[in-house]
Amino acid sequence: MSEHLRVAVIGHAFMGAAHIHAWRTAPQFFDLPRRPEVALLVGRDEARVREAGSRLEIPETSTDWLAVVQREDIDVIDICTPGDRHAEIACAALEAGKHVLCEKPLANTVAEAERMVQAARTAEAAGSRTFCGFSYRRTPALALARRFVEEGRLGEIRHVRAQYLQDWLSDADAPLTWRLEKEKAGSGSLGDIGAHSVDAAQWISGQRIEGVSSLLHTFVPTRPISGDRAGLGGTASSSAERGPVTVDDAAAFTARFSGGAVGVFEATRYALGRRNANRLEINGSLGSIAFDFERMNELQHFDGRDDQEAQGFRTIQVTDVVHPYADHWWPVGHGLGYGDLFVHQMADFVASLEAEPLRPDFADALEVQRVLDAVELSAAQDSRYTPVQRGEEHD
Repeated sequence: MSEHLRVAVIGHAFMGAAHIHAWRTAPQFFDLPRRPEVALLVGRDEARVREAGSRLEIPETSTDWLAVVQREDIDVIDICTPGDRHAEIACAALEAGKHVLCEKPLANTVAEAERMVQAARTAEAAGSRTFCGFSYRRTPALALARRFVEEGRLGEIRHVRAQYLQDWLSDADAPLTWRLEKEKAGSGSLGDIGAHSVDAAQWISGQRIEGVSSLLHTFVPTRPISGDRAGLGGTASSSAERGPVTVDDAAAFTARFSGGAVGVFEATRYALGRRNANRLEINGSLGSIAFDFERMNELQHFDGRDDQEAQGFRTIQVTDVVHPYADHWWPVGHGLGYGDLFVHQMADFVASLEAEPLRPDFADALEVQRVLDAVELSAAQDSRYTPVQRGEEHD
């Protein structure tokens, strides 16, 4: 087996750049059985992918992803494209015997995700591994929260509250990007950021979501077509030609969990002042945990068994050597950042190739996709009831 693990990254915008940084950084801080090497970058536009390859110092670029996944000198296909390409690329890569890392959400539809899982099962029997990039699982504080739940420190889980709040779409004249087109993105806030909340809630609580009641809403139905359609935000003239927004701007739903817990979820990209407030709170019979990614190195923990005079949420600085991942990095108290989650992800992925399969795999990601689908179906039914004014019930 080669000492190097040759990776082809498909997609070079925001997420592709994050993955490339992580592939390169992981072996500097983690002792890995093989050294990952980003050997090839793939994009749709030849000029743009060449520019990105030069800027990111990747030795080879291509616009032919199908030819790339069939190359014998490539070990891993890392998919960082819009969701409408995930299934096609992943299935072809698995058929070619590659390991596949795919960004979340796994696909745009349940049917596509099921096809990917079936391809994964066939390929895994021959030695391929799959992984879906729910990167927040690699946040030390959330990994510690999961440990607390597994150790029984929270007791019986009763409530799950999850919010993912951003504001980069608050300007009604921000340009139309692929993230606002259902054909490419699958959904809006729901799949883009709400998927992270669904995965984290199920993973940390140890319970599956079994039922939802939801609503989806679009605040700005059209946006200027000019501007940067590939990234987040940007500016465009309000007088520019406008195109339709075909996804949700905000999602809200309640949920029932398999272990008896109830949940409340919210995802929006219109919460002014909230840049990346990925929040999770879990209440149990013995204690609670609370987390906000805008303070990502901290976990709030309440222990109901403490002496009554000393009760209250305490802040745990998740930077000590006893905390998940922290022993690989800096001295105690020197916190981590967003990009480091991807470093953890790549390190875990490489290590898993010679050990137990890594989670979440495609099958885990399919479970999230089914929840997203249920939220959309519930919202489409639009079962709203108008409050009855006092006295009107007798009219």
